[in-house]
Amino acid sequence: MNFWENVFVETAARYSVAVLCLLVFLVVFELVTSYKNWDEIKKGNLSVAMATGGKIFGIANIFRYSIEHNDTILQSIAWGGFGFLLLLFGYFIFEFLTPTYKIDQEIANDNRAVGFISLVISVGLSYVIGSSIQ
Repeated sequence: MNFWENVFVETAARYSVAVLCLLVFLVVFELVTSYKNWDEIKKGNLSVAMATGGKIFGIANIFRYSIEHNDTILQSIAWGGFGFLLLLFGYFIFEFLTPTYKIDQEIANDNRAVGFISLVISVGLSYVIGSSIQ
């Protein structure tokens, strides 16, 4: 049996790639928000924690579908990246559809209702995105 065909090696490889992509995508989210996620979480901002947790769950869920429906790691990365872009687009749509206030400012100010809705949007969209991955 080839080393790279071993189920444990393949699982470890897919896991490592998904975690690396998760970290990269979280950096992108950090760049597009007006607040610093980890600084706010350290201060106890529950709204930021919920919004960030929703993003982490959303990205991981997209990769779950991507891994399930693709044979190679490169295909999984491509579909996971595309799914992330759709999730990011959903974030901007959420901001656009609420013109009377700024989502980022509300989350930074620990508006827990907005933080919770942000979490639910990320999780919900990840299922929609994931279900369409080929």
